[in-house]
Amino acid sequence: MALREIVTYPFPILKTTAKPVTDFGEDLAKLVADMAETMYDAPGVGLAAPQINIPLQLCVIDISPKDAPRELIVLANPKIIKGEGQEIDEEGCLSVREYCSNVVRFAKIWVEAQDINGQPLRFEAEGYYARVIQHELDHLNGTLFIDRISSLKRTLYKKKIKKMIRAEEGK
Repeated sequence: MALREIVTYPFPILKTTAKPVTDFGEDLAKLVADMAETMYDAPGVGLAAPQINIPLQLCVIDISPKDAPRELIVLANPKIIKGEGQEIDEEGCLSVREYCSNVVRFAKIWVEAQDINGQPLRFEAEGYYARVIQHELDHLNGTLFIDRISSLKRTLYKKKIKKMIRAEEGK
C-alpha cells in the first residue's frame, strides 16, 4: 500500500469522464488498497480514482464511525439507476480546498456496480450514504460539488483559488 497524491481543483482530470474498469486483477486490488490508505489518511469518507489522477470508474467509500471497525466499500463502474426525493446538506471535498457548501442530492438511490472481483452489485442507499455515493460518482463523470452550487458562489470560490495558487507560486 502507498499513499497517493490527491489532486485538487483546477487539475484537468477532475473535469473529465473516467474510463470503465475492465481488468479486475492484482493491479486493481493494489490500486484499491492505495486509494483506501489515501482516503483514511486524508481523512475522508470517499475517494474516486480521478482524485488521484487515475481515469478509472472506481471509488472507495467508508462512512463507518471513526471509533468503529472500518467497512470499506469498493464500487467499480457504478451507475445510479434511479433516485428519489431530495435532501440538502453541506458537502466538502478532498479535491476542493478550503470550501464547503450546501448541495441538493437525491435522498434515496438505487445503484448498479461491480465489486473488486468484477461481480455485479445492486443495492439501495439512503441519507448520508446516498450522498457520499452521489458525490463520488460525480467525480467519475467530471463533476465537482462546486458545479452543483450557484454560479455566484462558484465564481467566488474560483477567485479564491486563483489567489491561493498565485500566492503558492510566489513562494
